[in-house]
Amino acid sequence: MKHQPPSFHPASASQTGLVIASHGRHCVVETPDGERVICHPRGKKSAVVVGDRVAWQTSGDEGVIERVLERRNLLYRQDEIRTKSFAANIDLVLVLVAAEPVFSEKQLTRALIAAEAAHIQPLVALNKSDLTEPFAHAWARLAPYRDMGYAVVPLGLEHDADAELAPLRELLAGRATLVLGPSGAGKSTLINRLVPGAKALTREISQVLNTGKHTTTSTSWYWLDAARTTALIDSPGFQEFGLHHIEPAQLPAYMPDLRRHVKDCRFYNCTHLHEPGCGVRAEVVWPFEPGRISENRYAIYEELFAELSAPRY
Repeated sequence: MKHQPPSFHPASASQTGLVIASHGRHCVVETPDGERVICHPRGKKSAVVVGDRVAWQTSGDEGVIERVLERRNLLYRQDEIRTKSFAANIDLVLVLVAAEPVFSEKQLTRALIAAEAAHIQPLVALNKSDLTEPFAHAWARLAPYRDMGYAVVPLGLEHDADAELAPLRELLAGRATLVLGPSGAGKSTLINRLVPGAKALTREISQVLNTGKHTTTSTSWYWLDAARTTALIDSPGFQEFGLHHIEPAQLPAYMPDLRRHVKDCRFYNCTHLHEPGCGVRAEVVWPFEPGRISENRYAIYEELFAELSAPRY
């Protein structure tokens, strides 16, 4: 990585670039020619996230970000206290879960709702296909998600040959994909399988940004091809995924299994909790049946509605 700004750019000229890494108030901006420059935002607050297109100028041996260009989208989570942005201008959100440790359906649902709310296409991948019985159980738990129309891809990242990763590569081709996943799902393995130079690049970026040993507290953008048309964005793992930026009444619009039955409710402002003639509650079943709503999913909806309706102080 070059620490100096490209010499062919006049110091006073504003130019555009892509934010590929960030830490604190510093970030790495990649120019259209592939040059990488350390930049910091003008002013006290930094609103720059990985995936942003920015206008910047050279300043000494670094760069100054003048402004963030208009975003197509922004994926973020919000709890009662703070907002955490993941990335901007992305095409896919890949939620990686595993057969072991047993994944949380609540976590998965929250990530999918956030993607839906940001109008970003979600993709689910289930890792550890070599664990036959746990994988079969986990695959069955994902039946409602396949029924909703989400693509669900089986993976065995520790054992799959490159040819077996071809279906996933095809889904990612030509897109910028943010990878989300809890600890133990295999996110680092996925990144390293698809981007062989990822470890070296993260060390390089870490040294440039003076962050020492690379940890998952930062987000990084990796190109999968020399033409720079396909990218993966590695994000920090998460244990909680706050959705306080979403109104409770909006939840059914971001849950496809509920959304398709809302039209059958007697009341236009039905909360789907207690009203008579509710088209949503009429479709809740156990065990799950295609076209209907699993009892687990409805319980998650009830919990989220209560959480988002609680008074905020």
